[in-house]
Order: sequence, then structure tokens, then C-alpha cells
Amino acid sequence: MQEQAPRLLDQVRARIRFKHYSIRTEQAYIDWIRRFIKFNRNRHPVELSSRDVELFLTHLASVGHVAASTQNQAQSALLFLYREVLSRELPWLEGVVRAKMPSRLPVVLTRTEVADVLRNAPTHRRPSVSHGHADHGSASPTRQGR
Repeated sequence: MQEQAPRLLDQVRARIRFKHYSIRTEQAYIDWIRRFIKFNRNRHPVELSSRDVELFLTHLASVGHVAASTQNQAQSALLFLYREVLSRELPWLEGVVRAKMPSRLPVVLTRTEVADVLRNAPTHRRPSVSHGHADHGSASPTRQGR
């Protein structure tokens, strides 16, 4: 009796474990590969082209409205599938509609920017600080009765 080849997702799991990826990465990649197969009407990825990958990733951004990081994770999963499991290189995916990256506020302000912020901030009574403790107007316990 002839032995069956391992199923595709079992091959993916085995390759991920061989490369010592985390269990969470394994779970995420398996989920994205399943979604990709389902999106393509249960056709095996060997039968599909880079254009099918592009259509799936574009669908995630344009219809699914996923975040850019989510789309990148799906793309990484599919690249792993094709490169590491199926031993196929996908041509550069130029036709993919990219999810929008969120605009980020700067993490660090320059001294000039801090000065501008403070200069334009509304004035509030700020507690004075002495020896690392805020002074709320009452005498400290060690000074009472002196």
C-alpha cells in the first residue's frame, strides 16, 4: 500500500516548526493560508498564480479594510507557503492595493517643539515640588509643631 503525502497544512506546520517559529506565528500563518484557499474556491495553492495572491491581498485592503500590518502578515504567510513549502518563488507583488498606513505622531519632540507646546499650553496652577513630593499646602509631618 502506497503512503500518502502529508496534507498541505501539515507540511506548513512541519516547516514552521523546523524553522523554530513561534506557536502564535504558526497559528496565524495557518489561518491566513486557509483563508487564501477558501477565497480561491478551495483550489490548491499549487494551481494558483501570483495574480491570485495579489487579488487576495488587494481584497483584504479594499473590501476587508484590514490594517496595513494585517495585510503584511497575510502576505508573509503566503510568501512562506510558496517559498518554504511549495518551493516556488512568487514574482514581486506589484499589483497589490496596499492597506493605508496610519499617520503617526512623533514620539520625541525637539527642545524647540517642547518649548512651543509649553508656551501655548493653558496656564493652570501647578503644584510646587520639593524633594520629589508635591506640596499641597499643608505642613509636612516632620515640621508640625515646630
